[in-house]
Amino acid sequence: MTAWAASTARRTVGFGEKAKARTLQKDIGMSWTDERVELLKKLWSDGLSASQIAAELGGITRNAVIGKVHRLGLSGRAKSASSAAPRPRKARSPMMRIGRASIRGNTALAHAYEMEAEAAPELIDNVIPIGQRRTILELTEQTCRWPVGDPGSTEFFFCGGNTLGGLPYCAYHSRVAYQPASERRRDRRPPR
Repeated sequence: MTAWAASTARRTVGFGEKAKARTLQKDIGMSWTDERVELLKKLWSDGLSASQIAAELGGITRNAVIGKVHRLGLSGRAKSASSAAPRPRKARSPMMRIGRASIRGNTALAHAYEMEAEAAPELIDNVIPIGQRRTILELTEQTCRWPVGDPGSTEFFFCGGNTLGGLPYCAYHSRVAYQPASERRRDRRPPR
């Protein structure tokens, strides 16, 4: 036994049989013979998993099979009959689903949605009067803190409108900032 093998064997004491087997594979130089490589290629093309191939070949691990497959550049695999055909979708129940807004999202803002449900005007460009505009030093708890413009610009300001109870924004900017989850998901879907 070489000095390297002896030191490796000492390090694997107490690590179980798998560690010892890996060390022995390195020591005896478990090589991929031409026959084993051909059998690997055949089993891989037949669609067997790496674990199944490792068990079939014997004396090697699943990771050794995966590494060899990668080094050989084997990519295409035969699909098993179960994975070749798409699975049928489950039929949806005819019951209407009721959203649970009180459970999802930020429940502290639920009252803002209730107020919005009464009158939800279409969002248009909000023109903020000059007298309403505020600098950061002029903001209070009752003024809208929605930033407008580029912070590095001299024209930068905050909205300054009257806030909704407990929220940092006015009614208009609250509708922009706090959108229900269903609307956010719908906006992210790519057009068909």
